[in-house]
Amino acid sequence: MIGDRVFTRLARSASRFTARSLSFAIAVGVILAWALTGPVFGFSDTWQLMINTGTTIITFLMVFLIQNTQNRDTEAMQIKLDELIRATHNAHNALLDLEELEDREIDAFRARYILLAQQARERGEVFDDLSGKDGTGRG
Repeated sequence: MIGDRVFTRLARSASRFTARSLSFAIAVGVILAWALTGPVFGFSDTWQLMINTGTTIITFLMVFLIQNTQNRDTEAMQIKLDELIRATHNAHNALLDLEELEDREIDAFRARYILLAQQARERGEVFDDLSGKDGTGRG
């Protein structure tokens, strides 16, 4: 859809711009200019309303921008992790696309892996891995 592509490009560009030090410097400059004009406007309600309205609008828009960026990053990371699982010999392909499961199903996977981790610790495997005694020749 054309609207989605335009939004994606706009969000990506805005995200890159707002993440730069120049953007922060501009924001600080705006705040300083606002503060310095306080005496000129007699620290009036209108003077205060200007900054409140501006920051509210920017915050409102940034929420959507941040959420979009975070969702895209998370989705890309999930695809990369899915590919690593798929391509790894003896990996459990049931772990692919876990984010689409119901909470109780994810909890069941988590409980299984917690149990496996506890069993490995009881056997001392974690210490073998850390010391390089896992038979891989590392360490």
